[in-house]
Amino acid sequence: MRNHSPGDGSQTGAYYGPESGTRWFGLWDGFFAVSYLVTAVLLFLSGGSQVNHSIPIAALTLIVPWYAAVGRTLMIEDTYGPRNLVFAAGLVALFCLTTAFNLVGAFALFAVIPMLIMSLPMASAVVLATAANLCPVLVVAFTGEDLGLSVLGVLPISLLSIALSVLLGMWIKRVVRQSKERGLLIEELRHSRERVARLSHEAGISAERERLAREIHDTLAQGLTSIISLVQAAESEVREAPDQAVNHLSLAGRVAKESLAEARDFVAALTPPALRGGSLSQAVRRQAEGLIAETGLEVRCSVMGDEKSLPMAVSVVLLRTVQEAIANVRKHAKRARTVDVIVVFDEGGVRLLVRDDGEGFTPDGTQEGYGLRGMQARVAEIDGVASVTSSPGRGTTVEVSVPMTAPVGGESRG
Repeated sequence: MRNHSPGDGSQTGAYYGPESGTRWFGLWDGFFAVSYLVTAVLLFLSGGSQVNHSIPIAALTLIVPWYAAVGRTLMIEDTYGPRNLVFAAGLVALFCLTTAFNLVGAFALFAVIPMLIMSLPMASAVVLATAANLCPVLVVAFTGEDLGLSVLGVLPISLLSIALSVLLGMWIKRVVRQSKERGLLIEELRHSRERVARLSHEAGISAERERLAREIHDTLAQGLTSIISLVQAAESEVREAPDQAVNHLSLAGRVAKESLAEARDFVAALTPPALRGGSLSQAVRRQAEGLIAETGLEVRCSVMGDEKSLPMAVSVVLLRTVQEAIANVRKHAKRARTVDVIVVFDEGGVRLLVRDDGEGFTPDGTQEGYGLRGMQARVAEIDGVASVTSSPGRGTTVEVSVPMTAPVGGESRG
C-alpha cells in the first residue's frame, strides 16, 4: 500500500504502488463479497415482516457502493484524514440500521470491523468497533422481549467480539507495518544494488583506461622513442658512415612494424607478438638484442634454472617489465656500460632482474614516472612484487618476483 503520511518519504510510495495495493485488495474484495452475500441470504431467510427483510437488506446493500466509492481508495492509499472519519461513521451508521431492523445483520461485523481497522488509526478504530459491537446489545435492550433475548445473554458475546476486534486490529496493524518496513528495506536494497552496479561500471571503465594507458606506454610510446633515437643516429651517420645509417634505418623499420603489430594486438587483447611462437626467455633475449643494436651497450642476458611454462598473463607482465626497464636504461642510465638481464626459474616461482651500472639516483619517489608506477601495478595484478633499488654511482636494479601460485588469480585479471 502506498503511504502518504508525513515523514514517510518517496521511497515508500515507490514501492507500495497502486498495482501492489490492487493485488493485495483482491483477496479482501473476495472476502467482503462473501461476507455480504452470506449476511444478505441470512437476512432474507430470517423470520419477521417484510420491513424486517427489505430495510436491512437495503442498508446492507448500501455498504457496497459506500465501500467501493470511498473506503476502498482510502484503505489502498493508507491515508488518515477527515474522509476516513466520514467513511467510518457512515459505515457504522449503515451497519446499525441493518442490525436495528434485524438482529441477523450482526453477521456483517465480519466485514465491518476489518474495514474500520484498515481505514482509521488504531485508537479511533477501537472506539468505533466497540460502538458497532454494542449496537446488537442496544437492539436487544429495546426489543429483547419480542425476540426472547436478554441483555445479559448477548452482552458477553459482544464483549468477546470487542476483545477479538482489538486483537484483530493489532494484528492487522502489525502486519501492515511489517510490510511497509519490508518494502522500505527492499527499496533501499534496490538502490544499493543500482549504486554498486554504477560504481562497478565506473571502476571497470577506469581499469580499462588504465590498461590501455599502460599498453600504449609500453608499446607505442617505447617503440616511437626507439624509432626517434634510431632515426637521429642515422641522420648523424648518413655522410660519414652510410652503412651504419642503413642499419639503423633498417632497425627503425623493424621497430615500427613491431609497434604496429603490438598496437593491433593490444586493442584486440591478444598475445603480444614477442611471445607468439616463442618462450619468455626468447622474448627477453630479443629485447636485449634490440638494446644492443640501438645503444651499443654490453647487454648480458641469462636464464637460470629450468624454464617453466607460465600462464600468458604472467609472461605478458614480465615481458612488459623488461620493456619498461630497458626503456628506462635507454633514457636515464647515463654513462652506463653494461646491462644485465636475468630470468631465474625456481620452485618458488620466477624472478626477473634488470641491472645497469649507470649513475643511478636516490630513490625518493620523485623520479618514479608513469612507467614505473604502471609496471608495479601490472605486477601487483598477478600477485607479484616489484622493486626498484638505486643509489648514486651504483646503478639501478629492477627486480620482479612472482610466486607460482599467482597464475590462478592473474590469469583472469591479465
